[in-house]
Amino acid sequence: MSNAPAQKRKRVNVRRPEVMEKVQAEVEKHYRSPVVEKIRKSGGSLTIGTTTVRLAQQFGFCYGVERAIDLAYASRRVFLDNRIFLIGEIIHNPEVNRQLEDMGIESLPWKEMNEQYDTLTEDDVVLVPAFGAPTSFMDKIGEAGCYVIDTTCGDVMKVWRRVRNYAKTGTTSIIHGKKGHEETRATASRAQGEDQKGHYLVILTLDEADYVCDYIRNGGESAQFLKRFEGATSEGFDPDLHLRNVGVANQTTMLKSETEEIQRRISKAITDRDGSAERFQVFDTICGATQERQDALFEMLRNPLDILLVVGGYNSSNTTHLVEIGQEHLPTFFIRDASCLASFEKIASYDLEARSEVESDYPSKIFDQGPLVVGVTAGASCPANLIEATILRVFELRGINPSDVEAA
Repeated sequence: MSNAPAQKRKRVNVRRPEVMEKVQAEVEKHYRSPVVEKIRKSGGSLTIGTTTVRLAQQFGFCYGVERAIDLAYASRRVFLDNRIFLIGEIIHNPEVNRQLEDMGIESLPWKEMNEQYDTLTEDDVVLVPAFGAPTSFMDKIGEAGCYVIDTTCGDVMKVWRRVRNYAKTGTTSIIHGKKGHEETRATASRAQGEDQKGHYLVILTLDEADYVCDYIRNGGESAQFLKRFEGATSEGFDPDLHLRNVGVANQTTMLKSETEEIQRRISKAITDRDGSAERFQVFDTICGATQERQDALFEMLRNPLDILLVVGGYNSSNTTHLVEIGQEHLPTFFIRDASCLASFEKIASYDLEARSEVESDYPSKIFDQGPLVVGVTAGASCPANLIEATILRVFELRGINPSDVEAA
């Protein structure tokens, strides 16, 4: 593809002072929580009677998410009469995406392009989500000459720079992530390099890492390898050729300890094969906000809790890993919002194994007697107003009115 179409893509700065003042007021109205702010200032814990709610020290919106939302809101104020489109979801939170839909921002498919992309014109505005978008999508937008508001997180772009460098040096990118996730798909497209001759392999679990390590050490049947990783490799990937020089990167929202273990195992496999790790490269690509929220949860779990509520969108990767951490220690419930709390005995939560929402069934006596300590945390894409609603609902289920919580 020539450079001419891409040059037509019009990037515009919507972060204008007169616009952002109004945007900040609107965003605060939609997502701010005075209750959460007060609990944070009082040490992250609130006790009323026999009920205690503890908040992790770090939770909820990160800078990258706030920036993406600000840009989306600003785009509507700057382009009052233009059609505005969004590739997929701005972040993984239903409430935020619903607000954008109410503002007339229309979602475009993100898994594959359809005829909607063919109807884009130079008067249209396209929002690129915080996860980024594959290069093929960006090229298509460039051909149409649309206005582009790019909200891609800076931590994601750091990963892109690394995998592009891998491609330049003939190094295959092994990406720890979910092969169908928007961010991983965008990163994989950059791992092919500008000439599209680079290669990548996406792995998710330690079992998959061990399979790759065994192939690095001992070789194997390439057809069997490619079947195992169907949909997770670059076109033309040959494990006998493209596992000679490897560099690890990752989806920025993965569980840090798991990424580090994958790095360690692959490094050892390369060393076992070659006698050194010279053909192995690695760097830390977990985003700071993800790491902070994981560390804060580990810290909160050092003190006894009866249950843990993790609030966020069910398709949020960083929120999922908070749930995984909690489940290792105590009853943990992944809830979309406060409406999931019919009672402490009947909690509608997302089951990671079943990949669906299920309803818990606990004997009521567990919660009817004595003190109760509830931990609450949220992923980087969860707004504070949803966390506040969850806190108020917890106290309400213990017979405490919202007005009493706000007064306390």
